Amino acid sequence: MLIDQIIGQDEAVETIKKAAKQRRNVLLIGEPGIGKSMIAKAMAELLPPEDLQDILIYPNVENPNNPLVGVMPAGQGIKVIENSKRQMKGQEERRNIITISLIVLIMAIGFATNQLLTAIIAVGIVFFALYQMRPKNQQSSPKLLVNSADKKVAPFIDATGAHAGALLGDVRHDPYQSGGLGTPAHERVESGMIHRANKGVLYIDEIGTMTMKTQQELLTALQEHQYQITGQSDTSSGAMVRTNAVPCDFVLVASGNLEVLKDMHIALRSRIRGYGYEVFMKDSMKDTPENRKKLGQFVAQEIKNDGRIPPFTKEAVAEVIKEAQRRAGKKDSLTLKLRDLGGLVRAAGDVAVEENASIVTVEHIFEAKKQSRTLEQQIADRYISQRKEYSVYSNQGSKIGCINGLAVIGNSSGIVLPIAAEAAPSQSKEEGKIIAAGKLGDIAKEAVQNVGAIIKKSIGTDISNYDIHIQFVQSYDGVEGDSASVSMAAAVISAIEDIPIDQTMALTGSLSVRGTVLPVGGVTYKIEAAAESGMKRVLIPASNQDDVLIDKKYIDQIEIIPVNTLPEVLEYALIDCPEKTELIKDLKSNKIEKIKEIIPNPSDMIKSNPTKSN
Repeated sequence: MLIDQIIGQDEAVETIKKAAKQRRNVLLIGEPGIGKSMIAKAMAELLPPEDLQDILIYPNVENPNNPLVGVMPAGQGIKVIENSKRQMKGQEERRNIITISLIVLIMAIGFATNQLLTAIIAVGIVFFALYQMRPKNQQSSPKLLVNSADKKVAPFIDATGAHAGALLGDVRHDPYQSGGLGTPAHERVESGMIHRANKGVLYIDEIGTMTMKTQQELLTALQEHQYQITGQSDTSSGAMVRTNAVPCDFVLVASGNLEVLKDMHIALRSRIRGYGYEVFMKDSMKDTPENRKKLGQFVAQEIKNDGRIPPFTKEAVAEVIKEAQRRAGKKDSLTLKLRDLGGLVRAAGDVAVEENASIVTVEHIFEAKKQSRTLEQQIADRYISQRKEYSVYSNQGSKIGCINGLAVIGNSSGIVLPIAAEAAPSQSKEEGKIIAAGKLGDIAKEAVQNVGAIIKKSIGTDISNYDIHIQFVQSYDGVEGDSASVSMAAAVISAIEDIPIDQTMALTGSLSVRGTVLPVGGVTYKIEAAAESGMKRVLIPASNQDDVLIDKKYIDQIEIIPVNTLPEVLEYALIDCPEKTELIKDLKSNKIEKIKEIIPNPSDMIKSNPTKSN
C-alpha cells in the first residue's frame, strides 16, 4: 500500500491513519517534493470503498431548470441507465410501428379517395408531431453524474489549480435552448471535483492560490456535505439551471508551504483545525542505519514504479544515500525531498540504458549528476565561468576592502559573491551612514545595519566619522539572508584599517552583534563553488564543520578552515603585516576587558548578594 511506501514522515503517517479512520480533514504544510500528494493518495486507500455511491441527475417535469438528484449504492446507477435505455428502445420501436401503420393507412385512404396531396400533407403532420414528442421522451432518461462502479478504493481527486467550474460543478451553455429544440437541462449538468470525490479524498495543493470566493464555496461544501450545481458563468443559459443538492461528502487534504497560510481563508483553515489535523512535515530525517535502509527501499520503489530502468548495485544505492546526506545540508541528516532524489535515480537509470548496461553502477550516478543539473546549478556554473573570464573576482594576490563571499542559488548551487567596501570621510555633521549597493532583501539590509555595531564593538573605531559604502558586485538576482555578514564585516574593517585581504580565500557565515560566527545553510555547495573558482582556502562557521560533504574531487583542491569569532576570521583573512598584528592584539585585549565587565569579581558578588553566595 502507498502508506507503507512513505519514507521518513512517521508522524504524518500516524496522523493520516487516524484521520482516515475518523474521516477528518488534514492540512499538510512543508517544502515541495517531500510527499504531500503521496500521503493524500495513501489516505484514499485507507478509506472504506464499500461506502461509495452513484449519483444520477433526473429531469424535473414540473421545473426543467431544477433537475432532481438520485443517490444509490455503487454499481446501481448503470443498471438504472440500462433499464431506462431498454424502456426507451421499446417505446421507440412501438412508436415506429405506429408511425409506419399511420403512414400506410393515410396513403391507402389517399389512393382510395384520389386525395393523394391531402394524404402527403397528413403524413407531414404526423412526422412533425412525432418529432415534437421526441425531446420529451429523451428527457425521461436520467444522466449518470458520478459512476463509482468497479472502484476498489475510495476516489482520490487532485483539484490543485482547478477553476470554480471544474471544482464546484457547472452547467454547459446550450445555444439551441429556445423552441424546445435544445438539450434538456439535466443533460447539461456536469459534476465538479467535489462531487467526484464523494466518500473519498479531495486534494488541493497550494490552496492559498484559490480565490477567496472559491475557498468560501469549498467551505460550504465541506460543512454541508452537499452542494447544488449551477452554471458558473452569469451570461450563460446554464446560470438558469440549479440542481437539487448533490452529495459531496469528501475528506479535504489541503497542502502548501508556510507562505500559503496567509492567503488561506481563515474560516476554511479554522474548519480544518477544528475538525481535523494540521501537520508540519519534515524535510529531513536522522542519518541512522534504519533510515538508510528506508532510502534503499525508496530506490527500489522508484525503479519498480518507473519500469524502464535497470536495478542498482549496492554501491550505487550507497551513492544515492550519500547524495541524500549532501542535500540535507546539515550533519547527521538525510534529505526527505525525495522527488528531486528520485530524479537522480531515474537519470542514472537512463544513463545505464543508453550504455546498454544491465545494472546501474556508481559511475552512472556520477554521470547522472552532471547531466541532470538543475537550472540553478547551470546558472551557477555560467556565473562562475563568466566571472572568471571577466575577472569580476580575484583568486590570487591581495586587495584592500575586497573579499570573496559565498552564496547559494536555489538551495543547491553555490556561487562566489564578491563584496567591496570603501570608508570615506562622513559628509554628515551628525553621523556617518552605511550605504549598501545591490538588490538586497529585508534580512540582508538588516545584516548590513548590524555590521556597524559589530565593527564599533570589535575594533573600537567610531564609524560615525565615515560613510561606509558596501557593494555586492554584480548581484543582479539580489541578496537575501545574512550569511554574508562575516564577509561584509571583514571587508569594512579592511577598508577602515587599510589592511589588504587575501584573495585566494573565500568565506561564509552569519555574524551576531557580539562578534560570534553563526551557522549558515548550503556550506557544502559554497565550498564546492569556491574550489571551482580557484580559491585555495575557505572559512566556514565551526558549527557547520560536520555539515560538509563535498565531492572527492574537491578534497585536495581547497583547505577548509572552521572559525568561531570575528577576530579568528580577521587572522586568516587579512594579510600579515604590522597593522594586522596590532589590530588582532587590540581585539584580544578588548575581548578580555569585556569579559571582565561581564563577569564581576566573585568576592564582590558575595558581598552584594550574601544569600546567593553559591
